[in-house]
Amino acid sequence: MKKTIGEQVVAFNKKLHYSGDLPEGFDVLNPFFDNPETLMVMTDFYKKFYHDHNQRKFIIGINPSRHGAGVTGVPFTDTKRLETVCGIEMKSAHTHEISSVYLYDVIDNFGGPERFYKEFYINSPFPLAIVRNTIKGNLNANYYDDKNLFEAVKPFMIQSLKDHISLGLDTSEVFILGKKNATFIDKINSQEHFFDKLTVLEHPRYIQQYKSKEKQLYIDKYLIALNKA
Repeated sequence: MKKTIGEQVVAFNKKLHYSGDLPEGFDVLNPFFDNPETLMVMTDFYKKFYHDHNQRKFIIGINPSRHGAGVTGVPFTDTKRLETVCGIEMKSAHTHEISSVYLYDVIDNFGGPERFYKEFYINSPFPLAIVRNTIKGNLNANYYDDKNLFEAVKPFMIQSLKDHISLGLDTSEVFILGKKNATFIDKINSQEHFFDKLTVLEHPRYIQQYKSKEKQLYIDKYLIALNKA
């Protein structure tokens, strides 16, 4: 019997491993190796919301943050929203991540997690956390922060996108979070022809951090785009 979408995602996450080169000063963190409970709550999430074979639209982030998916294993989901909205408690960690705050406001306005996750699948082209080593410690980094970093991880990103699409996602339109992210996804898409249409939305972190007074306008923009899907 064919595996459900959720079972396929769990299998993908369990096999996730980056063994490629990285420029000096960058490291990759794999939450599924670092904390056994991450595997447990991630499995519970996909069993709860993706236990079917429905086709979904694809929402593409950048790469997980240390406090969101870097802990829970669920994109744009910190431990607070994992428990209070999704009903899945994580006991070994407690995190608050501003991108998660915004996205779950969108999800609430959309009709809640059951409806939202039935229609959409979120993940990243580089689905592991990237950190930059500094004198202040490890800081979150984006795959595009450094030209050499992007070139190093690009083959892994292309394969990851292929793996995500193989879940049976609708590729007629993809939603990309972050304008700079979209620039790089567009480069990959021009080469690989994954998606017919790229719809770009401002990144949740940018909205929450710099446009909080206009937050409802951005939520409405998301809802208009997603409801047309």
